Amino acid sequence: MRLSQKQIILLVNAALVITTLIAYEPIRHNGFVTYDDGKYIYENPMITGGISLQSLGEAFTKPHFFMWHPLTTISHMLDCQLFGLNPFGHHLISLLIHIVNSLLLFWILTNITGSMWTSAFVAAVFALHPLQVESVAWAAERKTVLSGLFWLLTMATYIYYAKQPRLGRDLLLLLVFGFCIMTKPVVVTLPLALLLLDYWPLDRVRWGHWSGGAAPAEPNQKTIGWLAAEKTPLLAMSAFLSIMTYVAQQQGGIIPTLESMPLGYRVANMFLSYIRYIGKMLWPSELAVCYPYPRAVLSDAPIVMCAMLFIVLTISSIYIGRRKKYVAVGWLWYVGTLVPVIGLVQSGAQGMANRYMYIPMLGLLIIISWAVKDFIVNRPRIRIAATVTGVIVLLSLLILTRMQVRHWQNTLTLFEYTLSVTEDNPVTENSYGAALFNEGRIEEAELHLRKAVSLAPAFVFARNNLAKTYLKQGKYNEAIEQLNELIRHNEGTAEIYYNLAAALEKQNKYEDAIKYYAKSLELNPEDPAANKRMGIALLAAGKTNDAIGYAQRACELTGNRDAACIETLASAFAAAGKFDEATRIAEKALEAARISGQENLAAEIQKHIELYQAGTWEQQK
Repeated sequence: MRLSQKQIILLVNAALVITTLIAYEPIRHNGFVTYDDGKYIYENPMITGGISLQSLGEAFTKPHFFMWHPLTTISHMLDCQLFGLNPFGHHLISLLIHIVNSLLLFWILTNITGSMWTSAFVAAVFALHPLQVESVAWAAERKTVLSGLFWLLTMATYIYYAKQPRLGRDLLLLLVFGFCIMTKPVVVTLPLALLLLDYWPLDRVRWGHWSGGAAPAEPNQKTIGWLAAEKTPLLAMSAFLSIMTYVAQQQGGIIPTLESMPLGYRVANMFLSYIRYIGKMLWPSELAVCYPYPRAVLSDAPIVMCAMLFIVLTISSIYIGRRKKYVAVGWLWYVGTLVPVIGLVQSGAQGMANRYMYIPMLGLLIIISWAVKDFIVNRPRIRIAATVTGVIVLLSLLILTRMQVRHWQNTLTLFEYTLSVTEDNPVTENSYGAALFNEGRIEEAELHLRKAVSLAPAFVFARNNLAKTYLKQGKYNEAIEQLNELIRHNEGTAEIYYNLAAALEKQNKYEDAIKYYAKSLELNPEDPAANKRMGIALLAAGKTNDAIGYAQRACELTGNRDAACIETLASAFAAAGKFDEATRIAEKALEAARISGQENLAAEIQKHIELYQAGTWEQQK
């Protein structure tokens, strides 16, 4: 029995869903990672509180970790509303969005090109390629898969509009693109990508001039100028998003200056990245979550070669694209959609990132797939070989993706793998060291953090984390040295001042500790730990009344539920000779410790209660 085209399309859709689920099956074992997941999700009160009128308002009016993307923010809130902080639920939603994107891509390409099997191959590679794992398996990268969804929905709406332009369809396009710009700043290039679709496959571009008032050969064809003007409202919306993003990231201080990252470095990295991304797509090995910034210059031989290759590929694609339009469209799609993240306006410390290829990959896939289609169309024997090769490629990608998903199981597995496939990577050395520190593997953490500092002496997070390992090991002089180095270079933050105060307090230098706790609280007055430690340091310095005030503030900030903060307040009252009050407060601390399962702390508080009842007091440590 011969299947109809509708049945074949249904089977292709089913195959896309099943194979993608198989490829990403290991994701059910994955947790959150400390690399941005905390700031985006589990440590962010705006997100963990779920959906409310207040949180919805904040999603539209406040940046979310230095980005304005309210729909992405709301999607994270909804995850927490539905699944709490169970990582599987968050990962499952990202995976389902990725599957929908693959199905939508297949529908769009089939609809506008008429090439079902070629479109199916592009959609399958998009779904199964291991370069996409970072976008799907990293919970904090919800913005990538969600922006991909609305990017494709905008394309589908534009196709609907282009078939018969009307005001209603134009307004629908603006509405869908309006949602799109609320997902991720990278979508600013979408209006230009739609202009490429006008050239191929929509064939809306009219070349030359028509005289005598005669109608063009195709009524729906327009001049380039007209088609560009048609996109003006979309470009205006993109400009708005660009401004919002720049302001949010400037306030967050995550855009390096030209002094710290000169333009020559950026241009060199741009040429290198364009070529390296192609290599990663064609041969997806050693895929790292963070590629170190090369800091190469334009005169370096590898950069010269990459720049020349880039120029040759660009000229060739445009030349060939006069006859094979998909070549020009595919290459310009790849180059253009990468522009916001290619590093000319640098954000973060990475040289390149796999997640940036989520949409740009489509341009290269279109070139390869349609070129193969043209080559085999009249060659039946080669067509069979090409089909077998295509199946092998897809099966290989499925296996590689399963392997790549496993690297995202937790923070240690992720950065251990990243270190194995990159060299001289200070960001990963720092992240791996911090993960080891959190696991209590302090000496191992110190080794990696020392390497991070040696590779990047101005790397604030690495030096601060190294100081924390020294604090944990009782190497207070070494910790103070690292923290003072940061402060000398005007890199003092609330955490750095807090750590320095803690080291000085351990050396019984209470006046100095009080000074730096005060600086920490100037920058972050809502920090309960800093308020508590300030109270303890003031007690040691004999400033009892001031200590009571900071201890009370610490209790307020923790909702009077933190046993350690409550016990600090009790100790402050005992130091003031108010033992009855101290006993009453300490009993609350004891109850809070038992409720939270802190048995060791509960035993310590019980001893303190006995001291207070006897009219004595000892300094907290």
